[in-house]
Amino acid sequence: MLSTDATQSTAPITINTGPAGRAVAQPMDAELLAALQQHLTMERQASAAYFAMAIWFAERELRGFGHFFKQEAQDEQEHAGTVADYLIARGQSVELQDIPAPRQSWASVEEIMAASFAMEADVTASLQQMYAMAERAGDTRTTVFLDPLVDSQVASENTFAHLLGRVRFAQNQPAALLIIDGELSDGKHETTKLG
Repeated sequence: MLSTDATQSTAPITINTGPAGRAVAQPMDAELLAALQQHLTMERQASAAYFAMAIWFAERELRGFGHFFKQEAQDEQEHAGTVADYLIARGQSVELQDIPAPRQSWASVEEIMAASFAMEADVTASLQQMYAMAERAGDTRTTVFLDPLVDSQVASENTFAHLLGRVRFAQNQPAALLIIDGELSDGKHETTKLG
């Protein structure tokens, strides 16, 4: 409880600040900070990869796949922005690392879907590692921040597993792939639900 007693000390209040000079309530563990910076880079790499995949599909007149991957590229860029916003809110400087040009050539739709699923699994693993680091560091703020990201990531893995399964079932048959492309174009690519 604050007192208005005039006899209290008038010593200045010390406020911790982060590298950017912003006030911080809780300093961030260095290992966790490095992991968040790396995760931001991973999200930017995923965005570039998905945009390259969207182009590959567009070049083959598969507009449903192209639209789906363009949206995924935008989503990954938003995820990177979310991590950057969090770092700023915690008084940290955001360090943008160089990202290499993404792969731009694939042999099949299945190869793209498998690479996409693997990329989503890697992003999930990164989130899980950061969550464990935050728990070890007693950084509840970061675990709360990561909770919705983990939920979203699990849903993304499910979507990509579903699409990979459908593409594998199609066995690279053009007619079957065009049906999946049409479903993606119409936004009807929901995973199978039994309940």
